[in-house]
Amino acid sequence: MNHPAASEIQAMAWAGVGKAAPHESAQLHVLGQATYTDDIPEMQGTLHAALGLSSKPHAKLAAIDLAPVLASQGVVAAYLAKDIPGVNDCGPIIHDDPILADGKVEYVGQPIFIVVADTHDNARRAAKRAAITYDELPAILTPQAAKAAASYVLPPMHLKRGDFQSAYDAAPRKLKSTLYVGGQEQFYLEGQIAYAIPKEANGMHVYCSTQHPSEMQHVIAHALHLHSHHVLVECRRMGGGFGGKESQSALWAACAAIAAKKLNRPVKLRADRDDDMLVTGKRHCFYYEYEVGYDDEGRILGAKVDMVSRAGFSADLSGPVATRAVCHFDNAYYLSAADIRACCGKTNTQSNTAFRGFGGPQGAIAIENIIDEIARDVGKDALDVRKLNFYGKHDRNVTPYGQVVEDNVIHELAAQLEASSDYRARRAAVNAYNASSEVLKKGLAFTPVKFGIAFNVTHLNQAGALVHVYVDGSILVNHGGTEMGQGINTKVAQVVAHELGRDLSHVRVTATDTSKVSNTSATAASTGADLNGKAAQDAAGQIRARLAQFAASLHGGSAGQVQFYDDKVHVNGHAIPFTELVQAAYLARVQLWSDGFYSTPGLSWDPKTMTGHPFFYYAYGAAVAEVVVDTLTGEWKLLRADMLYDAGNSLNPAIDIGQVEGAFIQGMGWLTTEELWWNAGGKLMTHAPSTYKIPGVSDCPQDLRCNLFDNRNVADSIHRSKAVGEPPLLLPFSVFFAIRDAVSAVANHRINPPLNAPATSESILKAIAAVTGAMK
Repeated sequence: MNHPAASEIQAMAWAGVGKAAPHESAQLHVLGQATYTDDIPEMQGTLHAALGLSSKPHAKLAAIDLAPVLASQGVVAAYLAKDIPGVNDCGPIIHDDPILADGKVEYVGQPIFIVVADTHDNARRAAKRAAITYDELPAILTPQAAKAAASYVLPPMHLKRGDFQSAYDAAPRKLKSTLYVGGQEQFYLEGQIAYAIPKEANGMHVYCSTQHPSEMQHVIAHALHLHSHHVLVECRRMGGGFGGKESQSALWAACAAIAAKKLNRPVKLRADRDDDMLVTGKRHCFYYEYEVGYDDEGRILGAKVDMVSRAGFSADLSGPVATRAVCHFDNAYYLSAADIRACCGKTNTQSNTAFRGFGGPQGAIAIENIIDEIARDVGKDALDVRKLNFYGKHDRNVTPYGQVVEDNVIHELAAQLEASSDYRARRAAVNAYNASSEVLKKGLAFTPVKFGIAFNVTHLNQAGALVHVYVDGSILVNHGGTEMGQGINTKVAQVVAHELGRDLSHVRVTATDTSKVSNTSATAASTGADLNGKAAQDAAGQIRARLAQFAASLHGGSAGQVQFYDDKVHVNGHAIPFTELVQAAYLARVQLWSDGFYSTPGLSWDPKTMTGHPFFYYAYGAAVAEVVVDTLTGEWKLLRADMLYDAGNSLNPAIDIGQVEGAFIQGMGWLTTEELWWNAGGKLMTHAPSTYKIPGVSDCPQDLRCNLFDNRNVADSIHRSKAVGEPPLLLPFSVFFAIRDAVSAVANHRINPPLNAPATSESILKAIAAVTGAMK
């Protein structure tokens, strides 16, 4: 038996990844020294822009008088659609989204003009003074109304597997119902902002809070009638994005750049929170109609769902969102016969867009609601019905869209959480409590997650990176991902540090910059660390190979046996300090920088048949939530939450646990307190923190338990880790269904509560009244 040498043991023990390193900007955040777009020192002559917004949901623009605007204090100029030098469009896929309204408006809050003034406040005041005459048109405001009017931004989607109707007709038990799940404001702490600075020879440098610098570059270039190489877009960090800065930062970047180009002066456009929420799109709300056939044990035999989303006035990313909703309707359950339809309703509201989960949560919550109703009908614990319907290991393992689930760990993960959360004993305790409590009712729910990882548009699954090793041994990394607080820069730095055997303190990641890595994809779809980590590893690996070859030429042995760890290069019995080798390599004219590239292998998707292999792998998870509900007021409290998430071989457990916990609270807000409400005139009335309620510290449970599941990714992901951005947002389904469980206890679980999301206190009271009324 061959035993590893001491040096090999040391090399295996040393690692730059898998460690709970702090976020690379954590200290800067705490000290207030982290630079966001609005913190960049303003150049001499900087002007400030604001947008003039529509007050009607659907109307022709009969007349626009900007004279009062131009006469306002400090105003320098004002621009309409006709003043845009190039293309008046910022639509990411279909070009149906004007930068400025031209001839008509299609929602309350749609930008009509840009006003530029000497200060931010003067620009905002002036924007309110325009005299606009409207010829009003009929408006559609809800997804239900859009469906009734057959008003869609895209053709309907349909995925069919097996013969649903035959399975449904033959099923011993059936249910048919509806569900409504509201949308959600991204509520990033840093609002939309862009700062455009004209440069020589038609150049334009735009600092922008965006998840997609390359798309901003394209939109700005088209709007200014320039080539992409004229435009440089830079983003050091965002104060949150959550999808809201993937495509919808384009309007703000384009407006700032248009004004800067026209005036040949720097222009900053910073949205106040009210304007931001009025103008920008949110998570799509969904309306569902479903039919399900199942047996007496609760096993689903056939499922049909018809989903319609509130897309808003333009397509934006509604098509891919609907596609992901279709592909996540199954969640963790095998469906032998499924009929899944999705429509993107055209409404006279903000054009909805990406939001953490990107349609996945909206698809999966429908099947979870169905399982919950089945369990009540057959008189079983919902967890048992869920486990009965789980995907199998070697059979019952093909999704409705045709991808084989090869990495299924939901059985083991669910069993571990069931034991660690003491689910069965707590279920008995909840039942006992409810039997003796007339007003307060407790609820308990266990919900699983299976979430596919990859962009569902295949060509977006690519990334590039640059790695520079300087003569002093320090390392600079640039990649195409953007930092929005999720820790991508920390993880990529760890990957490079690991590859070159350096301590993390020697690696720095610079701002995302379209002049360094071109044609990048958005930092979205939970692919940021996967794609950019692999690209950076490729770049660092090329430098490592050159240094290994050089070290072997100096000290003998083969390059393949050279090891990099503990800030040293180990070659043929020698341990050379990394910096010493780098200096010698520079003198020997060895290239000390490299570019890297990565594209995710094995992906395919046919949008016509809605079949293929759209995901590189699946991430899994499960959560248990326990709540108490006051049946007289509708108030509720989350008492305890247990989460178990599959992050594979985690690159950074501390960051990943933080992401899981944050996603849980954010998703809980979506499903409980964050209600979007439009009045009859089409105006979003919940457009500020005073009327739109995100979770606060008091909403977090005192008992919050979050752990990572020990599971090495079977796919060749970066160090066999798994994505952690979006999938955990499905974990708070457990909170919604725990509330539903508590409401159901009012009738001793004999009646399915008609509870829609968000489960506000008002909605809870309505559901309790419905259950109580059905008992009579």
